[in-house]
Amino acid sequence: MQLEQLMEVIEIVDFQGDHDLEIANIYYDSRAIKPGAMFVALKGHTQDGHHFIEDAISKGASVVVSELPPGPGGFRNKNGAMIQVRDSREALSRLAVRFFDSPFKKMNLIGITGTNGKTTTAYLLESILVVAGRKPGVLGTINYRFPGHVREAPVTTPECLDLMRILREMADNAVSDVVMEVSSHSLDQGRVRGCPFCVAILTNISRDHLDYHRSMEAYFEAKTLLFKSLTSDGLRRRVRAVINADDPRGRELIKLTEARVIAYGMGKECDVRAEEVKVSRAGLTARLITPEGEMEIGSALIGEFDIYNIMAAAAGALALGIDLKSICFGLRQPKGVPGRLEQVRNKRGLALVVDYAHTPDALLKALGAVRLLTEGRLLTVFGCGGDRDKGKRKAMGRVAGLESDMVFITSDNPRTEDPGTIASQIEEGVIESGLKDYILDLDRENAIQRAVKMAHNGDLVLIAGKGHET
Repeated sequence: MQLEQLMEVIEIVDFQGDHDLEIANIYYDSRAIKPGAMFVALKGHTQDGHHFIEDAISKGASVVVSELPPGPGGFRNKNGAMIQVRDSREALSRLAVRFFDSPFKKMNLIGITGTNGKTTTAYLLESILVVAGRKPGVLGTINYRFPGHVREAPVTTPECLDLMRILREMADNAVSDVVMEVSSHSLDQGRVRGCPFCVAILTNISRDHLDYHRSMEAYFEAKTLLFKSLTSDGLRRRVRAVINADDPRGRELIKLTEARVIAYGMGKECDVRAEEVKVSRAGLTARLITPEGEMEIGSALIGEFDIYNIMAAAAGALALGIDLKSICFGLRQPKGVPGRLEQVRNKRGLALVVDYAHTPDALLKALGAVRLLTEGRLLTVFGCGGDRDKGKRKAMGRVAGLESDMVFITSDNPRTEDPGTIASQIEEGVIESGLKDYILDLDRENAIQRAVKMAHNGDLVLIAGKGHET
């Protein structure tokens, strides 16, 4: 693509060099630069791409886009051009959309955000779309996928450039709808600025990522950005906000968004609500009441809280104009979601469940869900990640101690922190709960094996934290 075509979409503060250049590709990682490429320098949370401009130029970048002035006192690019912008992230977003020719033009973009439940809701909505005869793609924590293609997900929500590249691939393969898990980090960093979402779904808001956001207010504010972005851009017939009205933050959000709201929850004022909810190890049944009518639904999901994920997916499907029959059949199809209250078959016939719960609220809900399915003792194995919100460790220990009969404190990706220190902080919460029956074992595999060996018939072992990575 010609440089001048790309320059049309960004606000340029200063320019130096040759306009008549052909851009072969765009990168924000200097290590990937090839001759003829454009390098966009981004300021990250831990790294600043401006420190790698010289490296990019030395590798043959024909154009460098940055927030620094070119020329005297700044960088020079003998290979081609230097462009100064006020906001590199905003520029990258616009450049990516132009370079990949607005790949979303013929696709519905559905964004799902919230502390817990994003992945399960995405799986359910994907299933409904398939039953409805659509061709969905999914971008989320477990993987990025569309029919015939699956790739590993390094992060929940890709950087805007990577996102547009994937969306272009999906568009070229006739994907009709893209269901996207949208993290608070990606919203705060502007990774989805260029995405015209037609439906945004809020699952819930509770404590998470305070190592990054520093406060619950900042965390919530990041989540609201998805809903504030819901505007008609001429490409979409339906623009809807699907919001959990039983969540206090959800009720706040209903007042903030300008989009038409589809509220879901247990209250009679909700547009989509559930009644007669029954849960067993075989799954969940309920009656869903919607603006389009009522339906009896069934699901293989075993968490009592999963009714909220089911309502979110159903409401999202309604926002897309999908009929109740497809919604009902679509909800029945998934046999479970990897690492989300996933029952693990084993030779002993032991009740063994793996879950992704890594926040106090998620752990509380997971323990509450499996307690209903437990005839004997509930044994919990978990740890907390390093270099993340330290304040939640004691809280999670307390939750585990209060809701379990026995707790195994172990390691869970300590990163640069001392695993023993993390475990001790969790232990404080367990002690505070009053539970005496707990074991501290930093060898995760060994801790799991010990829990399984100590479990008897009727007991249930919950392995929490890593989910599908367990």
